[in-house]
Amino acid sequence: MRLLLAAATLALAACSTPVSPAGNPSAFSRDPGAHEAAFRELYKELVETNTTFSVGSCTLASERMKARLLAAGYPESDLHILVNPKPNRPQDGNLVAILPGTDTSKQAILLMAHIDVVEARREDWERDPFKLTEEGGFFYARGASDDKSMAAIFTDSMIRFKREGYRPERTIKLMLNCGEESANEYIGAKWMTEEHLDLISAEFALNEGAGGRLDPDTGKYIYNGVQAGEKLYQDFTLEVTNPGGHSSRPTPDNAIYQLGQALMKVQAYQFPVEFNEATRNFFARMSKITPGPEGKDMYDAAFGENVALRRLMANATYNATLRTTCVATQLSAGHAPNALPQRATANVNCRIFPGHTQEEIRQRLESVIGDPGVKVTFRSPPETPVGAVVLPPEILKPIEELTEKMWPGVPVIPQMSTGATDARFTSPAGITTYGVSGIFADPNTTNAHGLNERVGVKQLMEGRMFLHQLVKIYAGGE
Repeated sequence: MRLLLAAATLALAACSTPVSPAGNPSAFSRDPGAHEAAFRELYKELVETNTTFSVGSCTLASERMKARLLAAGYPESDLHILVNPKPNRPQDGNLVAILPGTDTSKQAILLMAHIDVVEARREDWERDPFKLTEEGGFFYARGASDDKSMAAIFTDSMIRFKREGYRPERTIKLMLNCGEESANEYIGAKWMTEEHLDLISAEFALNEGAGGRLDPDTGKYIYNGVQAGEKLYQDFTLEVTNPGGHSSRPTPDNAIYQLGQALMKVQAYQFPVEFNEATRNFFARMSKITPGPEGKDMYDAAFGENVALRRLMANATYNATLRTTCVATQLSAGHAPNALPQRATANVNCRIFPGHTQEEIRQRLESVIGDPGVKVTFRSPPETPVGAVVLPPEILKPIEELTEKMWPGVPVIPQMSTGATDARFTSPAGITTYGVSGIFADPNTTNAHGLNERVGVKQLMEGRMFLHQLVKIYAGGE
């Protein structure tokens, strides 16, 4: 990546104006905003292909996107639909497309987006969740934002790259994967890194996880976000067992009460405040655009001022950014209404700050609870931990320059996700993964995973232009 920054400056200049080869009026336009009608058709087809875990098919969505790539001129040898045979779910197909680069000494770029979506019931929605509706300046549908917006943009860019005769220096790979929303039933990105890493290997990847933030009242663009790392996901089971007995003869050692006391201790405990490069930069940069006392607290907190930190931690989002969090999410106890409980269990969901292992947090929970009668175990096998992702100039500067070109005066804000994306599999596998979309939205009204999910039409088209140019900047070539 040593020469990437210099190449990016030249590429940014090349992307700033439309290209139409002289003497060839039918040439496919290189204008990053061109061919919007074709993009709308692709986006509609992808969104309206049901890819829920219950009744949908990512394989069908992959086949439809593959057909479009074939029509653009990709050979079969560069297009792959891969299905994990173990879950016996042929509908969970993943698509990989490859545009070879001209410089074999440079590692590839991976464009990744999940094409499965959260369940949606028609009776709950104002509109059919599996029909793309354009209304009031927004696209409404399940997956309109999360994450078929980026999947459609990346597929559209791969098609345009081929049709316009673009020859990147770096190989560009596209992975449309299934299972990110499946609650660990089946995760395509995990399987791909385990079984097909050679096919998707890259120096770095662009993924979901961050976007632009806008003010829903004024429409003003506040900042363009870049995700540099995310917290580690882990569920723990807390379990208490007891001989039980007849409910008419209560005893002091009740499994439900014992578990309840343990959960109260977990609730009361706060993990230490921590910073990494991404979170420190988040608060430092946000302080410049956040007015009043909160902005000052952000600046002071970034440099360790404890009073400011305590005030910021009253905000659930900031609190989650600053430390490991563990919270009870499920309970199960007892076997009959007229019997003392023989077993009581709870799920405690932890989002672990980078740099800590799951076993370290399990031991901390045991110490906090302080009761050997409460067993703390992993609900699912621990994933591979990954440290904080650093944003080098080679990655950050092109995003900053392109943001300034498209939205003058809008700052770029690095951030660490408190949630989880498929980066939790690709980054530990050696593909450093950054979240960036250039799609501006208000997260409180986007309704990803909720009712009436939507994305702004204007913002989606801008994100399409942003990512198309950004990929070219990183990939180089002509």
